[in-house]
This record gives sequence, C-alpha cells and structure tokens, in this order.
Amino acid sequence: MKKLLKGIIDFRQRFLRRYREKFSKLAQEGQAPDLLLVSCCDSRVAPNVFASTNPGDVFVLRNIGNLIPPYSQVHEGDISAAAALDYSLLFLNVSDIVICGHSECGAMCSFFNAATQDTSSLPLKEWLHYAEISYLKFKELKKNNVEFEKFKKSHASQADLSDHNLLSQLNVLQQIENIKSYPEVKKRYIAHQLRVHAWWFDLVSGNIYYYNENLKKFILLDEIEAERLLLKGLST
Repeated sequence: MKKLLKGIIDFRQRFLRRYREKFSKLAQEGQAPDLLLVSCCDSRVAPNVFASTNPGDVFVLRNIGNLIPPYSQVHEGDISAAAALDYSLLFLNVSDIVICGHSECGAMCSFFNAATQDTSSLPLKEWLHYAEISYLKFKELKKNNVEFEKFKKSHASQADLSDHNLLSQLNVLQQIENIKSYPEVKKRYIAHQLRVHAWWFDLVSGNIYYYNENLKKFILLDEIEAERLLLKGLST
C-alpha cells in the first residue's frame, strides 16, 4: 500500500500534467479501444509495460489464469468474463482480441501441486474448473512420449520449458477455442470482422510470443515479426 500511495504522489508530481489533457478528452469523448486483452491477475504481468500502451488504448479483462468459460457454461457460474466480452464487442466494437498467458502462472502451477489444491478455497477451485480441460489435454499428451515430444517442439518458445509452462501455453490455446464458442465472436470471426490472437509472456526474458496458426507454434514477437504481422494485416 505504501508503494501505491507513493506512486500516486510521484504520478501527480511528474506525469499528471502530461496526462491531464488525455484523461479529460477520454472523459468527454468516451473510450474507443480497438482491442480486448484477456490476461492473468498476476502482479508480474503488466500489459501497459510490455506493450507500451496509453490510457484508452486497450480494454482489459484480467482474471486468475486468463480464463474464458465456454459459452455453454456461462450461466452455470461467474459471468463477469462473458459480460466484459459482450461489452467489448457490442459497445466498443473491438476488432482484435488477445488472450495472453504467461510463464510461472500460479493457476497452472496449482495443477501440479497437491498441497495448493488441498488448501485452495471453494471459489478458487470452482474458478479453476474452467482450466481443467487444458490440464486433461496436457495429461493425455504426456501419456504418449512421441506426441508429447512433438508438442514440446511446436509449443516450447524456449528450450526445456517446464510442464507448468507448457500447460500455460496449451491453456491459452484452449481459451482461444472457448472464446470462439460465443455466438457474437463466432459471427464476427467468420465475417472477418474480428481477429483472435494467442500470446504468451515469458517473465524471465520479458519476451512476448504469439501463436502462429499456420506453423502451429509460438513465435517470438520481435521487431521483425511485428513488422511482418503489421504488413499482413495482423493475421496469424
């Protein structure tokens, strides 16, 4: 809390004058972000830092595990993610959705830690239920050594990624599948009015990787690759 309060003072002294006009304009004209970013609550994941965004640039949905419940299960539990998705499409008319997972994700680690599962509260367990399908797919892959090695080569953005980080990447792809189950997303995606992207943030290196659908693997999003995507119209 001390850091937060001192940060407010620092912002007022060094940056408020620069941002005051921007905030005032956003208040008067409203927000018009062109992108919905779904990311984890993890305090180490800071999209405004690694993507250098400004106020008004991105509509952000954060939750534990960067999860999107399948459309068929929306009315069975928490609907906040679905509500944010609806708002971004129906009111903000975003043209892109990014689901961004990350390394060392506590939600993914919990599937490999029995002690964590035993001490988790009921709300947390119920929420992580939406990630169970990712874990089950991971376990099935690991039963077949040949298939698992193929999976590691195609999904690992670095050499020798740990199981929980491989699961984190697989989970991002599962959430992409989940979000495409929503009628409004499906309609816009088919009509080429909406693009959906899978990203993965590596905490150790600070690098962002994106999933290339054609190559079926995560690719480092560096200056060259970003320029290539921009020239292609952001398609993956």
